[in-house]
Amino acid sequence: MRQAGTTVRHLLARGVFRRLLATRLSAQFGDGVLQAALAGTVLFNPQRAADPVDVAAGFAVLLLPYSLVGPFAGVWLDRWSRRQVLVHADLLRAGLVAVLALLVAGGVAGAPFLLTGLALFSLARFVLSALSAALPHTTDALVPANALSTTSGAVATVAGGAVAVGLQQAGGVAGDAGYALMTLGAAAPYLLAAALAARFARGALGPDEESRAGRVPAAAVVAGMVAGAQHVWARPAAVGALAVVTVHRLCFGLVTLMTLLLFRTTFSTDQGFVPGGLAGLGVAVAAGAVGALVAAAVTPAAVRRLGTARWVTLLLAACGPLLVAFGLPFLPWTVVVAGIVLGFVGQGVKICVDVTLQQVVDDDVRGRVFSVYDMLVNVSYVAALLAAAYLLPPSGVSPPAVLAVGAVYALTALWWSRWSAETVT
Repeated sequence: MRQAGTTVRHLLARGVFRRLLATRLSAQFGDGVLQAALAGTVLFNPQRAADPVDVAAGFAVLLLPYSLVGPFAGVWLDRWSRRQVLVHADLLRAGLVAVLALLVAGGVAGAPFLLTGLALFSLARFVLSALSAALPHTTDALVPANALSTTSGAVATVAGGAVAVGLQQAGGVAGDAGYALMTLGAAAPYLLAAALAARFARGALGPDEESRAGRVPAAAVVAGMVAGAQHVWARPAAVGALAVVTVHRLCFGLVTLMTLLLFRTTFSTDQGFVPGGLAGLGVAVAAGAVGALVAAAVTPAAVRRLGTARWVTLLLAACGPLLVAFGLPFLPWTVVVAGIVLGFVGQGVKICVDVTLQQVVDDDVRGRVFSVYDMLVNVSYVAALLAAAYLLPPSGVSPPAVLAVGAVYALTALWWSRWSAETVT
């Protein structure tokens, strides 16, 4: 049954939802600042200049370790106050950002740089899992709430990166010093996010059955993870949703590295209205955010009319030919348009996957399930980056790769339409 109060105006009228949204926006704005600083440091800083394999390896080091232990960390999201998780994680991130800025300023690379980045990326994933697990405690209208929250969060990330790049270029501070200042800029939004989360009551964001035990034996953690996996496996709708988002992230990872290479080499100088280099990459990322924003506006109505399953099928089926059409010319403006398409499809799929998991998964295992979700997202993304680093040419121009991505989306649409016929409405 459709619930009342599903418009953005009704959602924002709820103080708890509004506060959680503000917490997300501040945290993800900081993520955007940090990501822009790291991208500039590693890819566009002439003092460091990494090759594609190094870039993919860096992503692996930053994302995979937490991806492997994340499901275990998810147990804590079902035992600890999620409000406390948000407060303490963002405070810790602000401190780590200061450490990373010092490392960048000093030209330090290798293990210290990667380990600090690993800690920051791990905390980012933990925070996003906590925000997703907490959302049902702020509203019952999950489709529009997810559309607004995740999309505005993605836009905040892009905005953070754009502001950071704009200030760095306006200030004219180049090299390690400039990127160190960009990195340090992420501390302020993280501190703001912690302050906003602290305004919640301790138990306001769940979990519903919070354990007061100070320690949890390792065996209990493993047993909890097994129970969470069994819980998901018994729900075909959840299994299918996780499979679809995993395939999407594989495709997204390949397209991401292709875009990075194109703007670092083939589109390194201004070409028409699309700038070259890091600024051009920022335009492509912003285009993806525009697509995501449009998807957030369209998806709630589309789901009401078509249902979750049909809408996801339509998104996947349309994505393949559109990516091929705009990707194959390998022109800056067509790559930007392809970014809009991928942003629209990715966000539409994510909203539907998030809602499916929130609806079919019980609250006492929701933290574990969303951590498994994050693990699949990160592992598939890094696997695609590593494969692309060896398969793509340095220029990023690869028609076979574009055709392969288009074919994968088409086949996934066909599989999903059959799988979901009896499991998702």
